[in-house]
Amino acid sequence: MTTTLDEPPLGRTNPTVLSFTNVVKEYPSTPPVRALDDVSFAIAQGELLAIVGPSGSGKSTLLHVMGTLDRPTSGDVMVAGHQVSKLNDAELSGLRARHIGFVFQQFHLLNGFTSLDNVADGALYGGAKLSDRRELAREALHKVGLSHRVDHEANKLSGGERQRVAIARAILGDPSIILADEPTGNLDSRSSDAIVELIQELNGAGVTLVVITHNPEIAEMFPRSVSIRDGQIEHDTRAPQ
Repeated sequence: MTTTLDEPPLGRTNPTVLSFTNVVKEYPSTPPVRALDDVSFAIAQGELLAIVGPSGSGKSTLLHVMGTLDRPTSGDVMVAGHQVSKLNDAELSGLRARHIGFVFQQFHLLNGFTSLDNVADGALYGGAKLSDRRELAREALHKVGLSHRVDHEANKLSGGERQRVAIARAILGDPSIILADEPTGNLDSRSSDAIVELIQELNGAGVTLVVITHNPEIAEMFPRSVSIRDGQIEHDTRAPQ
């Protein structure tokens, strides 16, 4: 985790991993609820950014559309060079499996299973045989500092360790982008700081990460933050001032 991304040559930028162009997401009601309202932004390979906003701001909807868990009502979403609107459900599932890693506040680990098997299950739909998946899982656990907890059952780990297992599962297979939804929300301050540091270290090694948070203090720790309110981008520290 000591390696860093090379700086792009002068005048060139890293390729775009994910982009929104005039994205709208409405939910049917009377009148319709517009959760995302003409949202446009792009995330480059190797970026680390926070998407921050209060409850009800549209963060969850934004996460679901970014992660292709939900389709926009209108507008264009591109993920790893693929236009989401042109993909059927099976193709979209394949895109998620290959290119997007998820980290959730609630961890979503299987109690009674070891750290190794929880992480290995992250590659279950990739078609790799179990021995290969476990080897990849062992490497991922090493990257998050849990080599000494490989054979521990998930329910016997601390909250911070469980989140590290979840992050290891997300980075398995080197996805194009990691989406972390309130990854420190269930942790005490010490464990929270350690997870933020881990996220920064992974980014330093080249991982593209988006952290969704309601906590502006967390957002300020990252190179870029995007503020959302009432379904609209309120401020983007990457945008020209």
